[in-house]
Amino acid sequence: MLRKILSILIIIALTLSCVACGGTDNPVKDISSAETVSQPSAEPEAQPEAESAPTESTSDNNFESTTTTNPDASLETTTALTLGDEQFDAYIPLLENKRVALFSNQTGIVGDKDQHILDALIEHDINVTAIFSPEHGFRGTEDAGEAIDDSIDAKTGVPILSLYHNETHSPSLEDMDTFDTLVVDMQDVGLRYYTYYISMYYLMDACASAGKEVIILDRPNPNGFYVDGPILQDKYKSGVGQLPIPIVYGMTWGELAQMINGEGWLNAGADACDLTVIPCLNYTHDMKTTLVRRPSPNLKDMRAVYLYASTCFFENTYVSVGRGTDTPFEIYGSPYLPQESNPYSFTPQDMDGADNPPFEGETCYGKDLTDIPLEDIWAAGIDLNYIIDAYNDFHAANPDLDFFDSPTNNVKNWIDYLSGSDDLRKQIIAGHSAEEIKASWQSDIEAFKARREPYMLYE
Repeated sequence: MLRKILSILIIIALTLSCVACGGTDNPVKDISSAETVSQPSAEPEAQPEAESAPTESTSDNNFESTTTTNPDASLETTTALTLGDEQFDAYIPLLENKRVALFSNQTGIVGDKDQHILDALIEHDINVTAIFSPEHGFRGTEDAGEAIDDSIDAKTGVPILSLYHNETHSPSLEDMDTFDTLVVDMQDVGLRYYTYYISMYYLMDACASAGKEVIILDRPNPNGFYVDGPILQDKYKSGVGQLPIPIVYGMTWGELAQMINGEGWLNAGADACDLTVIPCLNYTHDMKTTLVRRPSPNLKDMRAVYLYASTCFFENTYVSVGRGTDTPFEIYGSPYLPQESNPYSFTPQDMDGADNPPFEGETCYGKDLTDIPLEDIWAAGIDLNYIIDAYNDFHAANPDLDFFDSPTNNVKNWIDYLSGSDDLRKQIIAGHSAEEIKASWQSDIEAFKARREPYMLYE
């Protein structure tokens, strides 16, 4: 509770400072210091994707954003959104005379200046002694789940410590001895099977046990405007799910970190992490924000970020989610689906970020979701009709094959780990409708919303 009060006081103080200097009148361009459209809430992570962060001199991985507009123009308001990492006066004093480790990747861009947080910290004479990198590496170019070695940042000479160099995905005791304070600045997409938050959780756990400080420089959650999906059951914890939260949890990392700490999800117990959150200014959860960097190699635009909650269920089934094409997670198909009911076709090819994709070189028949209005995607939340329709078509054409048994990766029932239990798979096999399945989640979703309330920083 003390941490939440501190964060709220920081918001108030920085807001007043911003008003005094006229900061809210500054023009804005994108979500690093973003133009956002405030809209009514829409109630409706196969390894997931994530990237790593290039420093200023190499940050050329521009995100192909999708412009979104509100169908009701009377509801549009343009707001100057200020990220946590832009508020130097709030956190630089906390880092002076400290050895600082940075958890970030290619998405850690400060404001709209195209400057990476690593460069900004060094520019402010902060002693950065280590960088922790997540899945996909510090540059965000490696394949999903690929092992990545430690390295040295070519520009600054700071050691890059990969959290994906072994199966634990946790820092070593030697890594923990290199710093006093951990700074977290990374863009996530707000889905339980997207692995970046798991790396943050492991780092918080290690910091709590070692008595290290953690400072979260908060960022908006592009899927923060709704909550949807079943809660993860302990039996199904894995590399794509570690916390008892819904698939779409509707919280920023600052809020989620406070919940992790307050709910006692760390091995050291409740409130064991010395945690400070530098909140965003002028952010609300009903905003639709546009990212300035691809969060991972196969989330190539905002449509993919929104559809990922629904189409990731195809991972490690007999259906491709479009890895090895220009529109992964925005299309799906398979050589095993009947062409007459699945007229869209594509052929996956080996490419950067998608080595040896499922069904490489084979024609896949399925559906193209790139023309669905974004407003419809927002309103639907997790849309189970895609996987239900594909399952029914597949089963009718291939009654002797198991839809949920990957023919390429030797993985069976991966959907159980993505969804958090075996319920969804069994409901689909039993013929339940999307509406019936989603109704079965609602009581747990409402209970989660009540449980997270003490940790929320934004309306």
